[in-house]
Order: sequence, then C-alpha cells, then structure tokens
Amino acid sequence: MVARQLDERIAARFPVGRRLRVLDVGLGQGTQALRLARAGHEVTGLESDPAMLAAVRETLTTEPEGIRERVRLIEGDGRDTGAHFAPGAFDVVLCHGVLMYVPEPDPMLAAMARVLAPGGLLSLLVRNADALAMRPGLAGDWETALDAFDSPSYTNRIGLRVRADRLADLTATLTGVGAPLDTWYGVRVFTDQAADDAVPPEPEELARLLAAEERAARTDPYRAVAALLHLCGVRGGG
Repeated sequence: MVARQLDERIAARFPVGRRLRVLDVGLGQGTQALRLARAGHEVTGLESDPAMLAAVRETLTTEPEGIRERVRLIEGDGRDTGAHFAPGAFDVVLCHGVLMYVPEPDPMLAAMARVLAPGGLLSLLVRNADALAMRPGLAGDWETALDAFDSPSYTNRIGLRVRADRLADLTATLTGVGAPLDTWYGVRVFTDQAADDAVPPEPEELARLLAAEERAARTDPYRAVAALLHLCGVRGGG
C-alpha cells in the first residue's frame, strides 16, 4: 500500500524514466530501498542498527550487480542526516516507521528537508496520534483506550514505549522546514486489528481487502482514523 502511494507521488513529481537520488533514513530491512534500486534509482540507506545493515548487505549479495552498484549503505543516526550529506543531495527522502522512536522529531525533519533538492519529495510514515484509542477500543481494552486520548505515547507490538504524531503538528513542522505537506494518506484503516501471524486471505478476498484499504486511504473521514499516516511533503523552490 505505502509502496503504491510512494510510486504515485514520484510519478506526479518527476519525469518518467528519470534516475532519482534517494535517501532512506532508517532503512530497516531495506524493503523500499531495494525496490527503488530495482526500479533504476540510486539509493543511499542510513541505518543505526549494525544488525539491520548486515541483513541488508546479505540480501544485496543475491541481487544482480547492476542493482548492487546502485545501493550505498551508511551506518549512522537519522538525526545526524545533515552531517552526513550536503544540502540538496537527494531528490527523494524516505523516513518510514522511524519518527515514533525519536523523542523530538522537529530537528530530524529539518535535517531531512535540508538534504532535499528543490522540488524534492519527503515521504514520512508515522503512527497516527489522533487515532491511538482505536486499536484498544475495538479490542475492548477500555483503560488503554481512555489513556490514549490524553497521551501521544503508546506501547507498540514489540513491547516498546514509543510516541505518535498528529497530522496538524507535522503539517506545521513541514511548512516550517521548507517542505510543506503536499498529500497524505491513511494506512491500515480496516486491517490494524489483524494479527501479525494471520494467514492471508484467498486472492480474490485479498484483492477486495486491498481495494477497500486503498479507497479508505484517500477518503475522508476514514483516513483520519488510520493506524498510520503517510505524509508527502515537497521541498520549496522546485
């Protein structure tokens, strides 16, 4: 779902066939980085976890040489993005599933916006603080649901206490750092309650599920109560 949304925004911003300079901040397992490298883009992955970097390097060994040559991996903290790269060095910057681990996101967002070229795309995937009560409420966990109305922090599925972001706050921050919000989507509107080990439905049912999620992702008021938000900002000057 996020990959499709990202491709949609890239297609809207850049000429077809242009090889883009992409930075993936906190690339994790490298899913998006590898996918974009396979599409012909030059991708730099910044990751602070050595184990994650080792896993991506191992995965890269199975890729054709041309794809391996398009991927550069750097060990480092996303909060130091501005120290690693020159201003305007990238056409696209991804930061997916990272801001929830950062106590104060504004300096990191400013650093990422700084390394974007004019007209460049900043793609963020964050936990939706405006809908934190949805998951526990639908599960009948009323105490956690009530707490979620008053706090942007939550316990994630691996047991860590992390934080969520509000759309209005991020919109203001993106404007302030020179990469104002262009488009946003909801992610996991109907499927957030699904267990991590749930067996995927049959192909026809899966297609209907994805179609419903795709509609909800871009339709009010559904997208506002999604578990995650996918925000796309555009660097001014392009």
